[in-house]
Amino acid sequence: MTTCTHLDQIKIDPPETVEGCEDCLRTGGRWVHLRTCLTCGHVGCCDSSPNRHASAHAGESGHPIVRSAEPNETWCWCYVDEVAFELSG
Repeated sequence: MTTCTHLDQIKIDPPETVEGCEDCLRTGGRWVHLRTCLTCGHVGCCDSSPNRHASAHAGESGHPIVRSAEPNETWCWCYVDEVAFELSG
């Protein structure tokens, strides 16, 4: 079973609510689902969205872990280890 080896890079608790994808809001784009970077808090759109800003942020910044910013979803994804997981506690 693959595990995330980047848990030490989690620096923030995700906000309870978000307005939308930061980059899409700035450029007038649209999104499908939202992801929050757990290193810096950047909110980006998922890979099903036209601009895939969450993945782009991870690639540009090197921040490996996002958490779903969708209501009632608490799963995380590590782009480096390509594994989904939930944080306990």
